[in-house]
Amino acid sequence: MRRRALLQGVGASVALSGCTGSSSRQPLQFWAMGREAEVVRELLPGFAQRHPGIVVQVQQIPWSSAHEKLLTAYVGNSLPDVFQLGNTWIAEMAQLDVLAPLQARVQASAVVDAGDYFPGILATNRAARIAERGATSAPALLGLPWYVDTRLLFYRRDLLAQAGFAQVAQDWGAWSQMLEALKASLAGRGRPVFLAVNEFEPLLALALQQDEGLLRAQDTRGNFSSNGFGRALAFYSGFFRRGWADLQGKEQISNLWTEFGQGRFAFFVSGPWSMGELKRRLPPQQQASWGCAAMPGPQGPGASIAGGASLVVHQRSPRQDAAWRLVEYLSEPAVQARFHALTGNLPARRSAWALAGLHTDDRAAAFADQLQRVKPAPAVLEWERIAVEMQRAAEQLVRGQGALAPTQAALDAEVDAILAKRRWLLQASGPEARA
Repeated sequence: MRRRALLQGVGASVALSGCTGSSSRQPLQFWAMGREAEVVRELLPGFAQRHPGIVVQVQQIPWSSAHEKLLTAYVGNSLPDVFQLGNTWIAEMAQLDVLAPLQARVQASAVVDAGDYFPGILATNRAARIAERGATSAPALLGLPWYVDTRLLFYRRDLLAQAGFAQVAQDWGAWSQMLEALKASLAGRGRPVFLAVNEFEPLLALALQQDEGLLRAQDTRGNFSSNGFGRALAFYSGFFRRGWADLQGKEQISNLWTEFGQGRFAFFVSGPWSMGELKRRLPPQQQASWGCAAMPGPQGPGASIAGGASLVVHQRSPRQDAAWRLVEYLSEPAVQARFHALTGNLPARRSAWALAGLHTDDRAAAFADQLQRVKPAPAVLEWERIAVEMQRAAEQLVRGQGALAPTQAALDAEVDAILAKRRWLLQASGPEARA
C-alpha cells in the first residue's frame, strides 16, 4: 500500500512486479541527459583502456522527458546501472529506494575526495527516506556531483560606471541604491534588471538567504509565512513595484543575451551557460563590458541555489562494482576538466578548476565564490511542485492580485496540501508534526 501511494504521488499508476534479473556479463547501462550523453562518449575510451572488461552502453535521454522516463523505468524494473540525475530529483529517488549508498565506497576510494567538492552541492546528494511505520532513515550519500550549477548576477560594467559605480553591491541596501541610480540613468532606454516573473530561481535564491527554512514540522508543512520568506518575497516584489524590472515572462524577451548587449538592462540572474552565450553572441568590442558577481544578501554576500547534476548507482544493479568504477573515473579531476572543455559545465571538484584553466577567469571566479555559499532546496520528493506554487504565488503578488501576508498564507495552504501524503507516510503523532 505504501509503494502504491508513492507511485500515485509521482504520477505513476502501474504496480511493481518481478525483479531485476540482469547478468553481470551484460554491458553496463548508463543513462545521461541531453548534450552530456553525447559528450560522455568521448570520455569513455580512457575508461575502456583501464577497464577492458567493462563495456559501457550510453543512452541519451532528453531533459524534457527524463523525469517521466526514469519513473517509468522504475515501475518496470528497468532502471540502468548508472544514471544522471538533476540533484533536486535525488530525494524523490531516495524515497523510491532505488539509489545505492555511496559513503563506504567514497571513503575507500583513492580517487574520490569528499572534501574536494563544494559543501553545499555535496549536501544535495544526501537524502533520508521515510521507512515503514513512519520512521525516517538517517541521510545517506546517494550520489556524487558530476557538474555544478548556481545562479548569480551578470552585469554590465559600463552601465554601472555611467551610474557612478565601480563594482556590484554586496548587500540588499547598497544594491537598492544602485538600482535606483540605474533606473535614472537608463530612463527611456531600459530597466536596471531583467527578472522573468515565470521563473522561480531568483526568488528561491533570495529565500535561501534567510535563516528560516522553507518547510517545517519535519518537512511536512510549508514555512512560507515565516518572517524570513516574507522579507525575501517583499524584496523580490519590490523590483517590479519600484520600477527596477518590467513585468514580463521569459518568453516576452526576444533574446536575453543580445538585449543585455544592447543595454536594455544592466543585470540579469542566470547560470554558467550564460557565460558561453555572451562570449558567442556579443561582438569582440563588447566582451570587456560584462562581468559576473555573487548574489547580494541581506547583510553581505548572499547564498544562492545549489544546482547541477549527479551520478548515481542503481541499488538493484548486479554490476554495482563496475558502475562505481565508471562513477569514479568520471569523478577524476582530469576527466572533469576535459568534460568542462567539451560542455562548458562547471566541474564538481574544486581541484579540476585549475586544470580546466578556470582559476584565471574572473567570471568563473565569481561562480567559484558563489558556490561556496549555496544552499540545497528542501530534500523532499514534492519539491518541484512546491517551487511551481511558489513562483505562481509570487507572480500573482507582483501583478497586484493580493497583498504580502495573505499571499504567504495561501502559499502555505497550497504546500500543506502537496505535503499531505508525506504527513501520512510519516504517520506523525507528535505535537511538532501536528502543528
